[in-house]
Amino acid sequence: MSSCAVLGLLIRIAEAQSIDAAWSLATRHFATLGFSRINYGFTRFRHLRTIGDPDDALFLTTCDADYARRYFQGGFYAKTPVFRWAERTSGSCTWKWVREAFLAGRLSAEEAEAVRQNVAMGVTAGISVSFPEASARAKGAVGLIADIGLDHDAVEAIWAERHDEIVAVAHVMHLRIVQLPQLAPARALSPRQREALEWVADGKTTQDVALLMGVSPAMVEKHLRLAREALAVETTAQAVAKGALLNMIFQRGPEPAAQAAR
Repeated sequence: MSSCAVLGLLIRIAEAQSIDAAWSLATRHFATLGFSRINYGFTRFRHLRTIGDPDDALFLTTCDADYARRYFQGGFYAKTPVFRWAERTSGSCTWKWVREAFLAGRLSAEEAEAVRQNVAMGVTAGISVSFPEASARAKGAVGLIADIGLDHDAVEAIWAERHDEIVAVAHVMHLRIVQLPQLAPARALSPRQREALEWVADGKTTQDVALLMGVSPAMVEKHLRLAREALAVETTAQAVAKGALLNMIFQRGPEPAAQAAR
């Protein structure tokens, strides 16, 4: 892909109106480079060595359902050397070092077993990008799994030639995704719940919100209670903070041009 084409792709990702759109643009490009299987994860609620509540984290993958279920839901990801590298590092690398550490016996027993299980599933070579975050509680990373038939040497050759392109696309994808609403079913807010939280965030009292929304104070309290339950918090202040972190309040709808294009 020419530099002009890459710039065009970066612009389209930066202008994407949904997480799915940004993800699709980036992953389709990575697939043309030999990485059709991709895992991405991001959390704003990291604590010590955990990602926090999994319902608050965002996981995206192009892998098949069986691998995705095992990798994410079963917690397998946390045992892999590349995840542990990404957890404590910001930067990018190929996975050649994993193979070298495995052969040299430098991995823990748990990490070595994770490598063997990945190999059995056709996951061997690849590239990881771990993103720098402004918040100590946030962390995001993406793993590009090399297609079957591409070994470590082939990935090293791709990396040497396309390093800047891969890293730029990954970073722009990540930066766009973290700006967009994270609409996980477990954390979904109704339009009225979102509106009530927005007015509270603006400093309005329950009586003020009732007048603004044209409902009773009791109905406002109901909307706020359901919002607290959806966000798994105890207070309305916590709901406002968490809703803001997840980009679930003060949402901006799609631009008219984007709506017309759909």
